[in-house]
Amino acid sequence: MVHKRPANTIALILLALFFVLMLFSALPESAIMDELAHIPASYSYVAKQDYRLNPEHPPLAKDLAGIPLLFLNLNFPIDVSAWTTDINGQWTMGSIFLYEAENNPDSILFWARFPLMLLALLFGWLLYRWASGAYGGKVGLLSLFFFTTSPTIIAHARYVTTDLAAAFAFFIGLASFFTYLLSPSKKTLALAGIAFGIAQLLKFSLILLIPIYVVLGTLWVFLFHLDHMRALPSFSKRLFHFLHHEIKLIGNLVLIGLIGVIIIYAVYAFHVWNYPEDMQIRDMTYNLETVRFQPIAETLITLSDFPVLRPLTQYAHGLLMVINRGTHGNTTYFLGEVTNNGWFHYFPTAYLLKEQLALHILTLLAIILFLTAIVRSHEKTIFSLLEWMRDNFVITGSIFFIVVYWASSVASPLNIGVRHVLPTFPFIFLIISREIIRWTHHVTFTDPRTLKEWLISLYELAIKRIPKFIFIAATLVWMGITTLLAFPHYLPYYNVLGGGTEHGYQYITDSNYDWGQDLKRLKTFVDENSIEHIRLNYFGGGSPRYYLGNTYEEWYSAKGEPEEGWFAVSATLRQGSWGTPIRGWETKPEDSYSWLRDKEPVARAGYSIFIYNLAP
Repeated sequence: MVHKRPANTIALILLALFFVLMLFSALPESAIMDELAHIPASYSYVAKQDYRLNPEHPPLAKDLAGIPLLFLNLNFPIDVSAWTTDINGQWTMGSIFLYEAENNPDSILFWARFPLMLLALLFGWLLYRWASGAYGGKVGLLSLFFFTTSPTIIAHARYVTTDLAAAFAFFIGLASFFTYLLSPSKKTLALAGIAFGIAQLLKFSLILLIPIYVVLGTLWVFLFHLDHMRALPSFSKRLFHFLHHEIKLIGNLVLIGLIGVIIIYAVYAFHVWNYPEDMQIRDMTYNLETVRFQPIAETLITLSDFPVLRPLTQYAHGLLMVINRGTHGNTTYFLGEVTNNGWFHYFPTAYLLKEQLALHILTLLAIILFLTAIVRSHEKTIFSLLEWMRDNFVITGSIFFIVVYWASSVASPLNIGVRHVLPTFPFIFLIISREIIRWTHHVTFTDPRTLKEWLISLYELAIKRIPKFIFIAATLVWMGITTLLAFPHYLPYYNVLGGGTEHGYQYITDSNYDWGQDLKRLKTFVDENSIEHIRLNYFGGGSPRYYLGNTYEEWYSAKGEPEEGWFAVSATLRQGSWGTPIRGWETKPEDSYSWLRDKEPVARAGYSIFIYNLAP
């Protein structure tokens, strides 16, 4: 048993260290690719109440990023084509807003990222409290420890993107729904509805909550009424009893959905307030012209003529854009290959290489413990399984969500980073923590009555579990040290299975390794070495011209090999050029960086930008 006050103190210490690692690792990093689009949208949402930028993502995470920017006296040009005539000119607007409008991009980056770091702290605290309430303080603390030592979570908690926000959204959506099912009341139903609405405003993938709620709710109705239904004399009476309570559940799910829709409507109404109606219809018509569901797209465009419906049609507009994009994929380098059609084993491989090896060891131990408990169980009937699922419904629901989410991710051709399976991390941490704590605190006799039973219990409590504690403590220390040693390079972190951070680029790039975060570090290298001219092929959201000035010359493979001088290239671009094209993808010979293959970099900016000194 962990007393509440000491446990809370430990949790706050973990979160404080987590915040320090986030904050100080973010300071030297330049804008990553997606921030170039998200940050101008963030500011325009809260300052202009206009949703013309970045409609393919809901607004709430960007609103958080935009609020501090209101106090910086920024110049946001509204007389440029990226704002006045372009359709979703987010990338151009990002370049103008950050680097060409006489603003301080480093100040904008810091203050835009700061609220997302605070959201990560709230996320960790809620995970700790929820896990503690479900399975005890030790499980809560261990879950939080896994959360705060995950390099992937630390990396993506520092950026103005929707990835950690999506994980937070799934967490509050599922945790509140579990709470409602286990303790139904008007209060828990209202909280589930509020959480559902907030979740939809953080990432469009949260639409998955609707079928998940239906399946988990139906399963709970069946499990909760199992004993009563078994006592009924006929199948028809059992079916009637089940359907009676299932209809009540569906009714409550509708109420949860209605609460969510009200929240969605209110927030989107704010964001389209100054978005010209003709421009919204024009943008929607263009953005939806390639979606498979044309009748739906045409209906949305028609409904947008009604002012009262504009907030909801704008939400549906973004949702259709995301569904359409998810079917097309993205060009990616993976294990020496390049395609835009994805790989079945992309996410399992990325997760295996990107998360800490110690966590994988504990995961394997948890699986073994779980399977061993099943084998040793005296009751192996279907009813004993159903009773276990009922008595452990949070674990049951978590496993279901993990399986469903991973299955949908594996089936998708959109393979651009392990960040896309972040929503499953908190539930993985919970399951591992619960099994580990059960293992270290297991006793044969929970209520010893005889001398023999007392002696056995004493042995198990005082002696037998000492090696278990030593092993777990050593593993957790290993995880903590690994997290500290990875500082400040959390985005490119790879465990030893992936060759460590130094060699991880050989396996997977893009947001797993190189998202443009090291441009400021390249500037430092240029300044320290008094370099007067450097050619650069850069992937990211930073501006080489802003940071390097006239020292910089844009360069790429097709320009050919420079005769001499300094040359730098981002890992994502280099590996993508060197990868073997597969399944319909083609690489032009002039884009393959063939002239760079036999050369070794003399240095790197951070880990992601390779620097060469080409001899004459």
